[in-house]
Amino acid sequence: MKHQPLFLRLLLKAAPLILIALTMLSCTSHDNTAGEHPGLFSGPSPWPEIRQERIGTLLGPAMQRAEAEAWAVVCRSNNNDPLAAHVGCENAVAPAVFAFQQRGGEIFSLAFSPPGEAAALQELGLQDSVVVVDYNIGAMRAAAEWLSNNTTGAIALNYSSSNEFADGLSHTQYSAFTGMMTPGARNRIVSSEELVYEWLSVKLPAEVEIMAEAAAVTAQWQHEAYAQVVPGVSTDRDIADFLKAKMREAGVTDAWAPDQNPLVNSGPDRGHAHATDRVIQHGDVIQIDFGIRVYDRWVTDIQRFAYVLHPDETEAPVRIQQYWEVAREGNRRALAAMRPGVTGLQVDVTQREWMRENGSMEVFWSTGHPVGYQAHDVGPRLGGGQLDREPSPYSFRELREGMVFAFDGFYKWEIEGGTKTISVEEMAVVTESGAAYLTAPQEELILIR
Repeated sequence: MKHQPLFLRLLLKAAPLILIALTMLSCTSHDNTAGEHPGLFSGPSPWPEIRQERIGTLLGPAMQRAEAEAWAVVCRSNNNDPLAAHVGCENAVAPAVFAFQQRGGEIFSLAFSPPGEAAALQELGLQDSVVVVDYNIGAMRAAAEWLSNNTTGAIALNYSSSNEFADGLSHTQYSAFTGMMTPGARNRIVSSEELVYEWLSVKLPAEVEIMAEAAAVTAQWQHEAYAQVVPGVSTDRDIADFLKAKMREAGVTDAWAPDQNPLVNSGPDRGHAHATDRVIQHGDVIQIDFGIRVYDRWVTDIQRFAYVLHPDETEAPVRIQQYWEVAREGNRRALAAMRPGVTGLQVDVTQREWMRENGSMEVFWSTGHPVGYQAHDVGPRLGGGQLDREPSPYSFRELREGMVFAFDGFYKWEIEGGTKTISVEEMAVVTESGAAYLTAPQEELILIR
């Protein structure tokens, strides 16, 4: 398989965690024998070094592809820009401006900062130059004058109607900052949305390794949660509470809105929602949609499915097993379609054709989405093939090596009270020749006895 070499390297890198998960994934019934992992990902964060490498190696090519000579990020305390931590101005108090300029294929970076924060910035050494600006002048005015006098090409600023990560500049900041530039510089201002897309959508190998370790833990804990279920007694909320406790013990946080993470659902489809007090019954198909955030930076998004056996059953009914196998194969076909140069729409259509061949009801959700700094991150959308739904522009974007996705294999059918969807969600990274799972995928429907 094309994904095996990278997957094996990731296994070796994260062996202590992933081998536990692999052992549990091989079972269809489970006990709670896995070891505890207090303080996972609690050491010094690798983010400062990774951030510097991202700026040094990925930002320049991203600016070239976006045809931007310069990029300015305006930072402030409290309601800061979403990209503040990505460029190093997460601790700004008084307004500061971090600027980047292409110079002969290299990136020159400088920070315009008031004296109060300048010393710390100089110690960090993230920028090529720190310009100490008098409070009476202000960092925004100094940066505006520098951009006006030292650039001739496009100046990217963080406003966007389609990319919330590139939309951090408030209306008042935009008006004030651009009003300080010369008319010629104002005419060269462009949205940073393309630059930010190009930069954030690709992850470094070190980031992929961190997410692989986190993905293994995410899957393992879901198996441990299923091992706690007592049919007729346990509720969906009990499973969610178990996973919340695991997160607290390990010192990790939620990958998305805490009230909706994890989604645990043993009844009809509810979409993105909180877990309820529904009592789990024999014959239920249970969904866990769960993600964690590690080092306060990288997130996971993985689903695991189980079937609750009746007392006289030793395996799932034929139709439930068939639905599971179709959904699992849909996920595998999506993985096989993922490679550099393929569009998100092509991946989605590959999976949907398989669903329709096998009698699944139509599923409104996309096959997958980028995942990294957020559960729904920047990058191509693996969608667009839904009936009666216009494709997103991001569905036509091409996959590139280093992009990471969470993606599903679907099967949907009618049950009492609504519909039920199996959505086999895994995480994978696009490689030079294909794609690789970040952790061992779920191969068998988990059976709760």
